[in-house]
Amino acid sequence: MTKERRVRVRFAPSPTGPLHIGGVRTALYNYLFARQHGGDLIFRIEDTDSTRFVPGAEDYIIEAFRWLGIQFDEGVSFGGNHGPYRQSERREIYKKYVDQLLDEGKAYIAFDTPEELDTKRKEVENFQYDASTRLQMRNSLTLSKEEVDALIADGQQYVVRFKIEPGRDVHVDDLIRGDVSINSSILDDKVLYKSADQLPTYHLANIVDDHLMEVSHVIRGEEWLPSAPLHVLLYEAFGWTDTMPRFAHLPLLLKPVGNGKLSKRDGDKLGFPVFPLEWHDPQTGAVSSGYREQGYLPEAVVNFLALLGWNPGGEQEILSMDELIKLFDLSKCSKSGARFDYVKGIWFNHQYLLRKPAEEWVPAFDQLLREQGIESTPEKEAQVVEMMKLKVIEYTDNEGNKKKRNISFISDLWPLCRFFFVAPETYDKEDKFVRKNWKETSAQEMDELIGVLSALDDKEFTVEGLKDMVEAWCEATGRKPWNAWRVCLVGAGQGPDMYELASFLGKAETIQRMERAIKELK
Repeated sequence: MTKERRVRVRFAPSPTGPLHIGGVRTALYNYLFARQHGGDLIFRIEDTDSTRFVPGAEDYIIEAFRWLGIQFDEGVSFGGNHGPYRQSERREIYKKYVDQLLDEGKAYIAFDTPEELDTKRKEVENFQYDASTRLQMRNSLTLSKEEVDALIADGQQYVVRFKIEPGRDVHVDDLIRGDVSINSSILDDKVLYKSADQLPTYHLANIVDDHLMEVSHVIRGEEWLPSAPLHVLLYEAFGWTDTMPRFAHLPLLLKPVGNGKLSKRDGDKLGFPVFPLEWHDPQTGAVSSGYREQGYLPEAVVNFLALLGWNPGGEQEILSMDELIKLFDLSKCSKSGARFDYVKGIWFNHQYLLRKPAEEWVPAFDQLLREQGIESTPEKEAQVVEMMKLKVIEYTDNEGNKKKRNISFISDLWPLCRFFFVAPETYDKEDKFVRKNWKETSAQEMDELIGVLSALDDKEFTVEGLKDMVEAWCEATGRKPWNAWRVCLVGAGQGPDMYELASFLGKAETIQRMERAIKELK
């Protein structure tokens, strides 16, 4: 009986810039799968293309996962027994396997220059370096050993190509897509190694690393599906078929509108981030927005991403990390692309914000107030959050349309809450609410209400004390002061219950605002 392999998966980004949100989803699915099966998640850095390396990208990626709560068990910056985990530090390891393929006649050395390849492309329509053309090229299959040795000794740059034999159906057993078959005749002899930098290409490095790091499952984006048959052939060439990982190719993340893959341009156009954290490009100085800096909660981002291309079944949408781990099933992933519904992402953030007690809003809300030059207390700030977190805000979308939505970010609070901390400075008599609710009798009514409020001492100036006193006055006089009173304290048609607002402001501030309104509007 074959011993069941321990589940070991990996996420292997390239440090060529910020981590795309599609990459975050791939890492999340690997994490969920590993945790569900009690396995390991490896963090590997693919930096074999030295020309595309961007300073700071690696640290950015690690920080993004730290913020999201996606934890790795081994890898770059995490340690482990299968290192080094940075591919640029594994040159000697890869060279050993390159030499093995060459010695066994499963790969060959090619000296064709870029100019020679361009010439051949012009001569041969749909040129591909494969079994039908390789003998027309300048490589170790057409040159003698002496010629090859002389060229290498002379410092000629070369690549090592994998020798793919045509006419064979290659099968990939995919956990999402089932049996995927492709004929080897349409595959080209991929470059596996470049003498210029003495580094392997993605194809060889990943196969060797996955084998040596005992990776049991390769869960990656659909864009890598065309490479899977080549990887199967490489496993066979090395004689590693018994340890070949199971493949799962995830559906693409699609544009919110239109056709094609989600891109940064879509986010710029529609006003949503496509990176987990804000990114400062060290080369251009350009700044790209991030989910963290826009006020998204990490657990909301995780929940949102988890359901893009996978559905556990049922009606429940709000799922904790533990629930996601318990329910995750690769076989329930969609084969077709997942539309990136960024509006749904905002909804998820709203839901998670509401589940947080007001006290947990306070640090970010306090920072927001300080940016406006306002200092308050945590107790006062928590009161405001509690009064306003269920309010609706009006906003203008990127196309200039006026819309409404629930408070979904702590930054939404400031426009709705300014009046708690800053008294109305002017009263816009052309404002629809002010014009409608400040009448000829309003100044007299407010003057009378000041008299009622003045009878309360500071300790009685509570929601209950205000309600008892003011409603008794209303019943005795027939007055209905609510909207005019709101004009005084807010200056507009917004805000919480008037008793809650007045109690929050306190007796002195409430009366002072009322007196000013009477003077300005009378």
